[in-house]
Amino acid sequence: MITVSNPKTADWGPLLARPGAEAEPELVRRVGEILADVRDRGDAALKHLTSEIDGVSLDGIAVDEEEIAASVAALGPDLKGAIRTAIRNVKTFHESHRAVEPTVETQPGVTCWRRRTPINPIGIYIPGGTAPLFSTVIMLGVPARIAGCKNIVVCSPPLAEGSVHPVILGTAGLLGLTSIYRLGGAQAIAAMAYGTESVPRVNKIFGPGNQWVTTAKRLVSSEGIPIDLPAGPTELLIMADDSATIPFVAADIIAQAEHGMDSQVVVVTWSEEVATRLPGEIERQLENLPRRDIAAAAIENSRMIVVIDVLAAVTFTNQYAPEHLSLQCRQPNMVAKLIENAGSVFVGHMTPEALGDYASGTNHTLPTSGHARAWGGVSVDSFCKYITFQRASPEGITALGPVVQTLARAEQLEGHAESVRLRLEQLAEALKNETEDPAPGT
Repeated sequence: MITVSNPKTADWGPLLARPGAEAEPELVRRVGEILADVRDRGDAALKHLTSEIDGVSLDGIAVDEEEIAASVAALGPDLKGAIRTAIRNVKTFHESHRAVEPTVETQPGVTCWRRRTPINPIGIYIPGGTAPLFSTVIMLGVPARIAGCKNIVVCSPPLAEGSVHPVILGTAGLLGLTSIYRLGGAQAIAAMAYGTESVPRVNKIFGPGNQWVTTAKRLVSSEGIPIDLPAGPTELLIMADDSATIPFVAADIIAQAEHGMDSQVVVVTWSEEVATRLPGEIERQLENLPRRDIAAAAIENSRMIVVIDVLAAVTFTNQYAPEHLSLQCRQPNMVAKLIENAGSVFVGHMTPEALGDYASGTNHTLPTSGHARAWGGVSVDSFCKYITFQRASPEGITALGPVVQTLARAEQLEGHAESVRLRLEQLAEALKNETEDPAPGT
């Protein structure tokens, strides 16, 4: 890791930057070609691109329900139990967000309310290249089900023999997800964005991925196809003081770094002991890691910032706006209250970031690259849209109508004012007729 000691605030700019934050023009061009090819040629393009990029020949794109059922049955009891525990915790947390929407009378006779409706269909991308991230099936499938999404399309890269990783299929099966397709990379995003003969077009795309996936999501989003959030390579910032357990900090760095070579970890510390001992502990723990080369490459993109105190650390952290934030310091609850920009915060020495990745209950689909300054992680609301309603009684429009007329005319929109005037005129006429004496003989 690169170590920077007591940098001036004016020099923080490069320290806040992410490696490869901007997609290379060549990558954008190539992804654009993939999107256009799938849009124009459908399934034929998907099969060609999967063969060319993944080296896999596809006979069929959709996964049979029998294969999903077999994958559920093949899950070992320990793994199946762990997956069910994770599903339960994620469900418990996300169900707590289903607040009852009130009906509000904004003034006498004017009533407004809102109804949450699920987005259908939706698309979920599950990475499966260097690691089968079946946990993402849980993180996206559970809140989608809670939201009421019924039509859920799942895409995940095929293995060499053409099948989707069985644990991904098994996890999807436990959640009742059966519309699964053997597609990865930018071509999977294109299939969900535009639809093909085999893959339904969706109304919103969810899920993390590599630079190809991220670039594809960004490009289809620019065409008006909604995505969950702007996300890139995963990242973790650790705030550590001399109360931190050095092996814990090193283990959390490595856990994040093993995601991919473009992952990044930033350690912000005001402890000389941490700054001195941490590099050696990282090297020691890396020795026997199965994904050592990947983690080591990511750590080369990472850095340790030595600051003067906890307040400087908080200031830097809020500017960096990390996807994941680990507070391994004294009084972490108090420090947590000072955090304004972060995707998900892990409070205290006994809360490794891995808990949130899998089973604490919060969602691990989070904004990266500083987007936590304005975005939050995926939640039940991400899978919904809201329809607002309003209803005015005669009393309501009589009181509010003149206000709207005044406002509309101030904007020089006479048609708006006229739509109110006609109603007020009709009400006035009806009231006049009611108050007149009835005609003789009636």
